[in-house]
Amino acid sequence: MRQTPRVRAEDWDERYAERQQWSSEPNALIAQLLAGLPPGDAVDLAAGEGRHALWLAGRGWRVTAVDFSAVGLARGEERSGAERVSWVTADVTTWTAPPASVDLVLVAYLHLPEPDTVAVLDRAVTWLRTGGRLLVLGHDVANIEAGVGGPQEPAILHSVARLAPVAELLVVDRLDQVRRETPAGTALDTVLWGRKGS
Repeated sequence: MRQTPRVRAEDWDERYAERQQWSSEPNALIAQLLAGLPPGDAVDLAAGEGRHALWLAGRGWRVTAVDFSAVGLARGEERSGAERVSWVTADVTTWTAPPASVDLVLVAYLHLPEPDTVAVLDRAVTWLRTGGRLLVLGHDVANIEAGVGGPQEPAILHSVARLAPVAELLVVDRLDQVRRETPAGTALDTVLWGRKGS
């Protein structure tokens, strides 16, 4: 079995230092799913440059943005509204929040080997208050053959089957493969959208 290379904060620091990596606007599906929620306490895991954290804060959420790239977070901290976000430089595989302390955990395009992904998401579910929401969105493994962009390492990509163990911990509204239109063509993502039951 081929070893999946470890992602390093230094590599992402270099990418963020070169130029802005993502748009300033939230991902369209994330905005659609979260727009109707009343604001509360949120964690944006693997926040990168903070586009989702800033969008949520602008809607009244109290947001903690966590990423291992200090350079990426610094880009977010330079943007308008950044003072409404708590910026935390930490490895999402070890960082934790108190149990039952948040209303939303957002994990957008975090790609780790499957056991690490499941461990991070299992832990994130414990941070949710009753009724709190988990939203996971990332590149689907089928994107390599049938989509455009994204990582090309199958071991770190999502699928409905790979996120199913996490879905078992939630009351699930949605767990499926979704299409995302990009300038380069159609990309395939996986979305998990659910809430913590009582």
